[in-house]
Amino acid sequence: MNRFTRSVKVLRSQSVFANHKAFAGFFGQPKANNTLLNQQSPLARTFSQFVKENQKTTETKSARDYSSVVETPSKNESKETLPQTLEPVEWTPKSKRVGVLAKKLGMTAMWDEWGVRIPLTVLQLEDVQVIKTIKTSDPNSSRLQIGAFNSPSNKVTKPLRGHFNKYGVPPKKEIIEFPVSSDGVMPSGTEITVAHFVPGQLVDVSGISKGKGFAGVMKRWGFSGGRATHGNSLAHRIPGSTGMNSSPSRVFPGKKMPGRMGNQKVTVMELKVMKIDNVLNCLFVKGAVPGNKNSVVTIRDAIKTNKVPKFPEDIKPPFPTYIPGKNGINPLPRELVAKTGGKDPLLLSK
Repeated sequence: MNRFTRSVKVLRSQSVFANHKAFAGFFGQPKANNTLLNQQSPLARTFSQFVKENQKTTETKSARDYSSVVETPSKNESKETLPQTLEPVEWTPKSKRVGVLAKKLGMTAMWDEWGVRIPLTVLQLEDVQVIKTIKTSDPNSSRLQIGAFNSPSNKVTKPLRGHFNKYGVPPKKEIIEFPVSSDGVMPSGTEITVAHFVPGQLVDVSGISKGKGFAGVMKRWGFSGGRATHGNSLAHRIPGSTGMNSSPSRVFPGKKMPGRMGNQKVTVMELKVMKIDNVLNCLFVKGAVPGNKNSVVTIRDAIKTNKVPKFPEDIKPPFPTYIPGKNGINPLPRELVAKTGGKDPLLLSK
């Protein structure tokens, strides 16, 4: 019994309303002298329809379980034709491989075959898996959704939990998309390890830089500042003039001024992979990487179209990724180190 039906029963019990001519038709009594209701005005028809619709309402409620796996795709969702088994494909210079998510552990150093010290940044891959393939308007390219760092199910929202269950992947803390070529598509659940990269290749690493807070122009933009002596009064580190006078009477957009420094996305391009550790699943790249320790960074193959070779001449990268038992040596040794080659840089003679 809904709220409206209860209110009608209460009105029926009151004789004042039940005996009144204006309400005679509403309570099932004869409409002898009620000309207003005999004409079936639009208000009366609307009221009668409202009563019928309330009487036909059902008390059953459909409960939706977000944690269950949706087996049947919806009508609007297109069925994706993805390979069920992953097989190695020959890599070509036009092929585009997927990138990965990694955690920055810190910095260390190594010595190459000539005894030269090389600073390294340690990046660790953890639970990196393919979630789904996203088709694009271009038939020669697609996008792969990658997840990393497994998370407890109670730490993930219900919509995301259903998304992960749909593709048979454990809940992830981080999700990102990478463009790939049509031959670089992989099925859901494919695990990507550090063997995806080749020692000696160049990679691009992106991350959120360290926040420096509010900084002046000398620290933020590298201004030289004013003179230290000889007539300079309290203007040693000020930015100086910021524009013209009455024309244009404003400061041009993009003017270098004091402000918040850091905490922005920064990409360092063409870092060389010096070593990979297949047991710890760590990648050692030459140089510095933006971000604090334990921050998440993205790693992908170098994309600059210059004359610098992106991969060693004698090694082709595993494509679409390293598949245990199908790509060369199995099992892989724990460490694979890049060779520097060339002449001894410590020799004085040419």
